[in-house]
Amino acid sequence: MENLSSSTVQAPTRHQVTRILIDWNNDEAGAPERLMPLVYDELRQLARRYLQRERADHTLQATGLVHEAYLRLVDNTAATWQNRAHFFGVAAQLMRRILVDHARRHRAEKRGGTWDKVSFDEALMPGSSPAVDLVALDDALIDLGTFDSRQSRIVELRFFGGLTNEEIGQVLEISPRTVKREWRIAKAWLRRQVVDDDAIRN
Repeated sequence: MENLSSSTVQAPTRHQVTRILIDWNNDEAGAPERLMPLVYDELRQLARRYLQRERADHTLQATGLVHEAYLRLVDNTAATWQNRAHFFGVAAQLMRRILVDHARRHRAEKRGGTWDKVSFDEALMPGSSPAVDLVALDDALIDLGTFDSRQSRIVELRFFGGLTNEEIGQVLEISPRTVKREWRIAKAWLRRQVVDDDAIRN
């Protein structure tokens, strides 16, 4: 795949992305290829955040994660794209599945060895927040989804998709204020499930 560095393309506007997604919905030839340069850097930035706190010998690299996620997005013929937020919401689901599947395979190979971990930082940026086991987080999200699917989806969009409260509100058709409240509740519940209380920083 050719180099799609941000140095060769101008920063895209939300309108540009949404317009191409509409073209994609209409089966316009070349729409997925035109979209890739506009979203590549943002997808890669998300991927790098996830992988920065992984072990040094991690076999999954940010570029590979982005390319695999994008190929799955292109193959997702059932999706009807609404806007940029919706696109990144679906991308969040795919990245979650790729990362968790990779972590599960690694765990099986190690037979209880070092588990893949990621930062549980609210802002999705590397820092001093404690690391959590990625598989444990996925299992906890599945449990959360059994009794509050909206909260589970909010965490997925925020943690794996990097969406803002406003963008999550667009995807779920709720207010940003509701997103903020539900995120706070869900985050507290998940921390109790996957992070030791002594390690939590307020």
